[in-house]
Amino acid sequence: MAAQQDEFETIACTTVIESLLNALIETGGVSLCLATDDARPEPIVLMEQYRGQTLVMDLSSVDYLLHHLQGGAAFYLRGQAQGKVVQTPLLRLTETRHAGGRFLCCSDYPATLDVLQRRESFRAELRMGMVVAASLGDGDAEVAGELKDLSQDGCQLELPLAASGLLAEAANSLKLTFTFPDGTYFEVLGDARHQKTDAERHLLRVGFNFVECSAEQERQIWYFVCEIEREAARYNKEQQDERQPSPLFALPNKRSGADELLGRRDVKRYATPMARRLVKVAAYLDAQLLSLQQGSDIDGRQLSRYADRILDLHDEDREALLFASRCLFPEPLVVRHGIAVAIHLLDFVGASMPRELRKAIVASGLIHDLGKALVPQVLFKAPHFEASHRKVVSEHVQLLLDRLHGCQWLSVAIVQAVIGGINERMDGSGYPEGVGGTELSELAKASAVVDVVEAMRRDRADRPAKTVQQIYRHLLQHPHQFDMRWIKRYIEHFKGVPVGSLARFSSQQQGWILRLDAKGNPTEVLLAPQAEPPMRDNVGTIVKDDVTERLGRMVGEIAVST
Repeated sequence: MAAQQDEFETIACTTVIESLLNALIETGGVSLCLATDDARPEPIVLMEQYRGQTLVMDLSSVDYLLHHLQGGAAFYLRGQAQGKVVQTPLLRLTETRHAGGRFLCCSDYPATLDVLQRRESFRAELRMGMVVAASLGDGDAEVAGELKDLSQDGCQLELPLAASGLLAEAANSLKLTFTFPDGTYFEVLGDARHQKTDAERHLLRVGFNFVECSAEQERQIWYFVCEIEREAARYNKEQQDERQPSPLFALPNKRSGADELLGRRDVKRYATPMARRLVKVAAYLDAQLLSLQQGSDIDGRQLSRYADRILDLHDEDREALLFASRCLFPEPLVVRHGIAVAIHLLDFVGASMPRELRKAIVASGLIHDLGKALVPQVLFKAPHFEASHRKVVSEHVQLLLDRLHGCQWLSVAIVQAVIGGINERMDGSGYPEGVGGTELSELAKASAVVDVVEAMRRDRADRPAKTVQQIYRHLLQHPHQFDMRWIKRYIEHFKGVPVGSLARFSSQQQGWILRLDAKGNPTEVLLAPQAEPPMRDNVGTIVKDDVTERLGRMVGEIAVST
């Protein structure tokens, strides 16, 4: 029963079928694909088989497909087992039950399996949260990045744009290294075959073919492929107690600099301890952008985790968190904006709310703009924002709402107010629905004010960043678009020169406002020699309490895109 080199072979032997299915159950690396032209593989967990009778699967990670599957939609399973790619014929669900928060489903048993011997045809993708550090080159020319997918014959790396020089100058194969979370280290030679630039995120996606692999290296690579698929299937489960994580992705007991390096991010670069604690939230949103572009939904489990993180940080020190939201300049603009909106909206309206509502507000704020990853990116770089651009960009709201299937814990009312209402205006000139006035909830009106303030504090292709005073003037001059009560409440709450502003003092010194008293006077200032976004290497000492005596009176604000 030897398989052809490039073709699937159909296996009908019941003993072999049972053996291959058992291997799929053990590895956990199984995908479900609907029998449609545009279907994409979805990771699921194959749990049990009853020979000749039924397969049992956990479909919790694809619960949004259940209504199709329960309606009789055909699908097939695909995975890797015993060094082969294994695919079932078309199957259909025969039973579905909801137990312990999971969807356990049964299907008919496959009478045959299609098997492909060529292992290199299967590419294992690292899903969100699965970070494998990678590097390209050696010595002084080494460039750090992340592994994004792996197959038997090659891989894709995500690298900084600076790697383009190294790639252009390479005359020979380059050394690639991978370091898994458990510390496993692997080296291999590779030739760059293709690359794609993401100018907005300052990154390259580069595909490599492995060269000169030894038999031992080939064995290790196949092990890595299997473990990545195993972890990917486990990682999407709402409950992870059924399967142990891949040992490659288990963190070592002792801390090994994990707080100092998160993927490509040098955490030590960020200006404050609180900012460094926000980096994991930024990394989640950054990964989610790419995941959305690749067809996935919002990861509700991780969103819940990071919304809780922000709530806890806010309870610990609200002003430190407000300033930290200004210290994330290395992150993509949409990530910085989402974090700032979430934090400021929480601080603005969340004081008397139950925790679950505050959490929903934070979560909605974090992701409210991520749908922009699903519209043409060239629109955000246009020097003039025209009506036709606005119409296309406005579609990002519904595109995101369509990807919230995994976020059932989110309050529908808060999602509608924050994500659906943050771009609406009192006079009906906003989007996506063009509603206004009494049709807008109070939370939607408050969200619109927070969103505009945060957006105008950052550079855009068609205009530079504004000072808070300029933004307040803009809001007050547009009472037909923004609720005047919420504008006044915002100014009263955050003050004339809020935390996170770069202030100029009569002593000719300048510094970032860290804390204010009840009247809006600075009580703590972080000196800044230059008018640049705050990072560890461009800020000075902290002046406390006697700010006016040491720095003089505050005479203005400097606009800096943070």
